[in-house]
Amino acid sequence: MIKTVVSSSLPVDEKLEIRKNRILPLHPNGKGNIFSIVTGTHGDELEGQYVCYKLNKILQANRDKLEGIVDIYPALNPLGVNTITRGIPMFDLDMNRIFPGDVNGSMAEYIAAEIVEDLSKSDFCIDIHASNIYLTEIPQVRISEETADVLVPYAEKLNIDFIWVHGAATVLQSTLAHSLNSVGVPTLVVEMGVGMRITREYGDQLIDGILNLMHCLGIWKGDVKEVRKPIISTEPDEISFVNAPASGVFLPLVSHWDTVEKGQKIGQIVNPLDGTVFSEPLAEEDGIVFTIREYPVVSEGSLIARILRREKP
Repeated sequence: MIKTVVSSSLPVDEKLEIRKNRILPLHPNGKGNIFSIVTGTHGDELEGQYVCYKLNKILQANRDKLEGIVDIYPALNPLGVNTITRGIPMFDLDMNRIFPGDVNGSMAEYIAAEIVEDLSKSDFCIDIHASNIYLTEIPQVRISEETADVLVPYAEKLNIDFIWVHGAATVLQSTLAHSLNSVGVPTLVVEMGVGMRITREYGDQLIDGILNLMHCLGIWKGDVKEVRKPIISTEPDEISFVNAPASGVFLPLVSHWDTVEKGQKIGQIVNPLDGTVFSEPLAEEDGIVFTIREYPVVSEGSLIARILRREKP
């Protein structure tokens, strides 16, 4: 059942609409628990589109196995998705920096407020993001310290590889996840893959995890697969950042999940003009690569890798 969450007028007698698909159980039990999946906040992050598509197919074909309501929001920023723009095109604005919005504010603030109002009726929410076009990430959930006690047990059921508990920052207070967690809707932020692409294996992995979490919450009574146990990082000094020491074209020598040693080459930064090597960035710690540069052109200081300082189990 397609429903319009919020509509706002655009120039030349057009409208901007945010829509969701509500999937109802075939045999309602009267509980009415709502499980929501949202994505498309950033228009260049498309990994969630595949997840929404596959979940729609699975759940609509198995409504007899639903014990609650599932709301799927594939595009909170449809203008951004349609133009492959990270923010809201007309405003040059990051949508995930204006929540919880304001019904009396600008069009963007009004839309954000209405989205929060609609999602606040949920009992649980998953907010799916991809990385940007520059980096590719293993499937992970990022959680602020202030919500870790509540959210980590849920994240462990989501079939992701890594849970990153990080310190709260001021900017996080303007995100959708912070706004929903603040009003009592447990919300997990998933980051996976790379911008402007769809990584099917990551999407399938997350779908298995979503069904498992829904089963644990009593919303899904269908079959579920065994989920992987994620690595959990709670200390800031467990994450090592590798930045480009020079500008050029980056050629990686490592991949996701590679175990590296301190002093090992991460890649080469080369000069296509004369065939020389500008630099060979090194790992500063022993650990596991969980972020790697996807876009080859780098400037001095560009992030090219993140390493988790511990051994791979």
